[in-house]
Amino acid sequence: MRRVPALRPGDTVGLVSPSSPSSRRSVDTAVQAVRELGFQVKVGPSCYAALGYMAGEDSLRARDVNEMFADPGVRGILCLRGGDGATRLPPLIDLEAIARTPKVFLGYSDITILHQMFNCYGGFCTFHGPMPATEFSKPTFPGYVRDHLLQALCREEPLGRIEPYEGAAPMETLVPGAAEGELVGGNLALVCALLGTPWEIDTRGRILVLEDVDEPPYRIDRMLTQLRLAGKLQDAAGIVLGQFNHIKPKNPSRTLSLAEIFEAVVAPVGTPCLTGGCFGHGEKKVTLPLGARAALDGAAAELTLLESGVLGDVDGSS
Repeated sequence: MRRVPALRPGDTVGLVSPSSPSSRRSVDTAVQAVRELGFQVKVGPSCYAALGYMAGEDSLRARDVNEMFADPGVRGILCLRGGDGATRLPPLIDLEAIARTPKVFLGYSDITILHQMFNCYGGFCTFHGPMPATEFSKPTFPGYVRDHLLQALCREEPLGRIEPYEGAAPMETLVPGAAEGELVGGNLALVCALLGTPWEIDTRGRILVLEDVDEPPYRIDRMLTQLRLAGKLQDAAGIVLGQFNHIKPKNPSRTLSLAEIFEAVVAPVGTPCLTGGCFGHGEKKVTLPLGARAALDGAAAELTLLESGVLGDVDGSS
């Protein structure tokens, strides 16, 4: 998969909101936070728009994405936040044009829809990581989160072994074995949402990364089972399950734990699998270069990034 040009200090990045709306105050705070990272900012109209639970009309949100990729003065695109609504956008995204001008594209959660399109069908790396209106201004952003973000977006040097942040539990092996392949995936619910469409995920020979938030255990069970029935777990070279936050059972007296679900649904497939990855909706997370090659080592319970998602670095090489 193609790597994209690295961001450099002073580059202009575009802010877009393909999913849910934000307040003007939140946008202004996000713009300032991006500037503090050393970048200039171009704000798309979708960032100031609102239509129910979406940041404006479908056409507006899609146009923002298309135009930011087409603008030669914009070196990267940062999604302001996630939420809801990106599933409406695939038919309106000019994928052929975007594939001709690949750039840094950052987001997670609902943004998984666009990651799948750009990775599997646009053929270039994107970045599953923190977003300006969601994380950049939080007290937990400096250090682990910020450092991994800037390395992923600005340096050709691979992230290497993904270490847990201080106080986090290490990854564990669910299914032993080793695997190597390009990273693909993101939010579990959104990966499932594109099954049966022209943009469904292609896991063949890849390492599938999954995370989720605010889903009861029975829905996690259902979605993982859906991926298993669709052959996506079997096709993958490896699987890494990340942060599953705020997983509250509908009926606490009649439920299963996440560990029991993973053991019952994922483990029998036999694909090498790790749990406890530091990516997803947790306050602290790494930025994963989706499309970059990685290695999964079940014996050591480690995930190692073998290549960066960018070409060129802050020293000016290309």
